Amino acid sequence: MTVGRAPARFKRTARRNRRNGDSIPRPPPAAPEEEAGSSVDGLRLPSEPAAILPKDFFLVDSLELAPRLLGKFLRRDDVVLQITEVEAYRPNDSACHGRFGITSRTAPVFGPGGHAYVYLCYGLHTMLNVVADKEGVGAAVLIRSCAPISGLGTIEERRGQKTEKPVLLAGPGKVGQALGITTAWSNHPLYTPGGLEVLDGPAPEKILVGPRVGIQYALPEHITAPWRFAIAGTPWISAPKNTLHPP
Repeated sequence: MTVGRAPARFKRTARRNRRNGDSIPRPPPAAPEEEAGSSVDGLRLPSEPAAILPKDFFLVDSLELAPRLLGKFLRRDDVVLQITEVEAYRPNDSACHGRFGITSRTAPVFGPGGHAYVYLCYGLHTMLNVVADKEGVGAAVLIRSCAPISGLGTIEERRGQKTEKPVLLAGPGKVGQALGITTAWSNHPLYTPGGLEVLDGPAPEKILVGPRVGIQYALPEHITAPWRFAIAGTPWISAPKNTLHPP
């Protein structure tokens, strides 16, 4: 199946497309006859319409779930994003919010895998996490960066920024803003139709790993743990990039 016959929401168009919220390209644009499922700039095209991932997909250790989420899609309304960078947060992890125990803020991270855990960073940035493992474990995967697949006009409006460059979605606060979510989305099941969904997508050909960002308060062994994962070869990842390397 050629890219030209791909489902509308994933259709690749010329880079200088109109900013009308229709599907947009993953940079750089590929030749129109490129086969679906192939790799472009580290990102892969879906070969068929993406299905919502089942609950069982998320019921694994966050360190296993994190790299598995790379290449998957987030969908809310007309906005579809492809996940390009994540971080794993585990039980007994001094950088994980679960270290505080169950509170009104952290209760969602102790819920069953496949639910959203959304919190405010510095009271400003909305951070989307995907809860991992079984109920009561207290683990999650932070969505650090994404690439836009459709709904560019909506993304730009929510971000207050008109650009197709990676700065649009390179950072967890930017992802939350682009999706238009608030902390009210915590506990939302990401495996049910409607609202915010995680869709299946092609696994990346190569990934990068490195230490997580902004956790200087954690224990030394957790500061240096290589629990940050990104798709290799794509510019749609956040800083710092020089700490990422092949596994």
